[in-house]
Amino acid sequence: MDIDKKSGRYERLYQQISELLVKSNNPISNMATIVAVLHHKMDYFFWTGFYLLQDGKLQVGPYQGSLACINLAKETGVCWAGVTTSKTQIVANVHAFPGHIACDSRSKSEIVVPLCDKEERLIGVLDVDSSEFSSFDETDAFWLEKIVGLVYGSL
Repeated sequence: MDIDKKSGRYERLYQQISELLVKSNNPISNMATIVAVLHHKMDYFFWTGFYLLQDGKLQVGPYQGSLACINLAKETGVCWAGVTTSKTQIVANVHAFPGHIACDSRSKSEIVVPLCDKEERLIGVLDVDSSEFSSFDETDAFWLEKIVGLVYGSL
């Protein structure tokens, strides 16, 4: 998908998600709604979900797609890289990423976006996988960061 088409789609999705969350006061409901919209509207999203920090573990939260790993091994893989750096991670080929956790062998590329609460504390990540290599770029990063900001933005 070219950048203009991708940006336009994300802009429409951002507006749709904003409108859906306007009356919500529940971050878990917001995460579930965000995941459902993204997973069904972005054709290259193979697995879409949140992993949340819980008692020092990174555990699966609301998601759509194939069965997920419940706990991600500490400080391993792309999701933990997003947590430890507090920065969005774009991985063109997950098989080349040191310590990649293969919850589903069909996953080929991935983007992970940190999730912060209202006090700006990192509490988890949005994780999106694609079954194609090099699916994600800076356009995805920009818009997914904005969309993740809606989890607590409307509360």
